[in-house]
Amino acid sequence: QVQLVESGGGLVQPGGSLTLSCVVPQSIFSRHALMAWYHQAPGKERELVASFTTGGSRTYADSVKGRFTISRDTLVNTLYLLMNGLKFEDTGVYYCYVQYGGSDYWGSGTQVTVGS
Repeated sequence: QVQLVESGGGLVQPGGSLTLSCVVPQSIFSRHALMAWYHQAPGKERELVASFTTGGSRTYADSVKGRFTISRDTLVNTLYLLMNGLKFEDTGVYYCYVQYGGSDYWGSGTQVTVGS
């Protein structure tokens, strides 16, 4: 069974930073895969935050442009999300997602809470 394992969530003050990590099995960690981070705020639907397209380009939601950076390390098969300038509305569960070989893979999520 393919599992994505996220980590790095926690409680942070407004304006603070966190880096989320997602370990992706080597079998689906491909530069041709779509890799992304999603955010689900309390009571809301899951929304795309940032992604690597199948062509390797980075995309970002307007709400996080200039604050968040998606990256990946092929040596350790890990996808990252660096989050700076965190706001209250960034609170929620962050999910790692990979689409490869016609299949979708999700992590179980990591909680980020922005508060004082």
